[in-house]
Amino acid sequence: MNDKLIIFDTTLRDGEQSPGASMTKDEKVRLAKGLERLGVDVIEAGFPIASPGDFEAVQAVANAITESTVCGLARALDKDIDRAAEALKGARSSRIHTFIATSPIHMKMKLRMEPDQVVEQAARAVQRARQHTDNVEFSPEDAGRSEIDFLCRVIEAVIAAGARTVNIPDTVGYAMPHQFGELIHQLIERVPNSDQAVFSVHCHNDLGLAVANSLSAVMNGARQVECTINGLGERAGNAALEEIVMGVRTRPDVFGCTVDHLDTTQIVTCSRLVSSITGFAVQPNKAIVGANAFAHESGIHQDGVLKSRETYEIMRAQDVGWSANRMVLGKHSGRNAFRSRLQELGIEFTSDEELNDAFARFKDLADKKHEIYDEDLQALVTDVNLAAENERIKLVYSKVCSETGETPQAQVSLWLDGVEKQASARGDGPVDAAFKAIEAIVESGTHLLLYSVNAITSGTDSQGEVTVRVEKGGRIVNGQGADTDIVIASAKAYIHALNKMLAPAQRAHPQL
Repeated sequence: MNDKLIIFDTTLRDGEQSPGASMTKDEKVRLAKGLERLGVDVIEAGFPIASPGDFEAVQAVANAITESTVCGLARALDKDIDRAAEALKGARSSRIHTFIATSPIHMKMKLRMEPDQVVEQAARAVQRARQHTDNVEFSPEDAGRSEIDFLCRVIEAVIAAGARTVNIPDTVGYAMPHQFGELIHQLIERVPNSDQAVFSVHCHNDLGLAVANSLSAVMNGARQVECTINGLGERAGNAALEEIVMGVRTRPDVFGCTVDHLDTTQIVTCSRLVSSITGFAVQPNKAIVGANAFAHESGIHQDGVLKSRETYEIMRAQDVGWSANRMVLGKHSGRNAFRSRLQELGIEFTSDEELNDAFARFKDLADKKHEIYDEDLQALVTDVNLAAENERIKLVYSKVCSETGETPQAQVSLWLDGVEKQASARGDGPVDAAFKAIEAIVESGTHLLLYSVNAITSGTDSQGEVTVRVEKGGRIVNGQGADTDIVIASAKAYIHALNKMLAPAQRAHPQL
């Protein structure tokens, strides 16, 4: 076989379910365009019935994307399916993805339905979706713990009802690679009408096996993989798109299928985009997209690579978007060079006002930092987008005093709902003092769960990128901020998180 492997990206839907990783409508559109440049076949944009905000985000993605198929998730309920269809009306190519649980524990404890009822509802949901589109996908939730005889029965029924993609999710990350591959093989062999549908997999990473399980399924006949950039997702995450794609691309002799339709040079750009939008940093030793993925420190390795790259590298760094030939901008760079480099990074502006704002921030940064790298530009654009959101809180100024032997003190001034307010506070350090001063004004009542700092580039003049995670009443949000002054970056991140917390909460999404 030399089939095309369909890449179904669910970063916008399942990836967003990571605690604190929620995205705005504009952020989803921006990421969707990056996925489209990558060449992703299907983009699952969200769960339209979840909230008005999710509906609007799916609708915006559907209207913005012209090359990839845009998908909306729906439970096996008429109202969910009709809502998804409405959100997808503007898409050039659309898919409705409907699901119902099939494992004994889910049917008994969650659905409180008998098996016969589940089969009937699954088939009826597919028929309903087919009234809106010919491109219908069905998933038996918790398939990894379902009885295979019952799975065969459900799958046969939904294919007969018109499903053209059947997705087998390992919802709780319970499967082992040999077991999961055999499950896919058995389903394709035993379901009489299996040749009428593409078999897909959606694996979670609770035991660190999501990629292994997905690739085992591909070896056994699956021809679609559902995955996310950086492996983002519920709990321990999903199968990482970059690892799936480069695994198949590097070992076509093993998998018997291709991903040649993807522009893999966009992988690193998409990875950085997801990281900057969500605030979830990529670990340095992460495969493919980690900062150390192509780094060699051992003298033996360095010597081998210098003589022949293939001695220790099984793929080229340039093939996934790493490049040593980056344009470095500075304070003398003009607007055209600035805009051109951002376009090369896959970043476009919807208005001259956005471009002017970003360029002004670029000039301010260039006055503080001699050389501006790609990572700085991406952080800068993210900062612009954060500022463009509906802000109830905005930093006006801050003053921090920290000296040896004295308790640090911070003074801050904020715009809060259009009124300027000031406060000062002492803290264990300058950042702690700044946070306490901000809290004295906002009185959010949140709890700080995470404070993380990453240097965007090397050098003492590097921007610091700060991520904070706060919680209130069980709701968790992340905030991001970047600046050459780490205290200012921290204040920006904290305020961004508080603005998110003050925004209306979206309903929880279902799991697959």
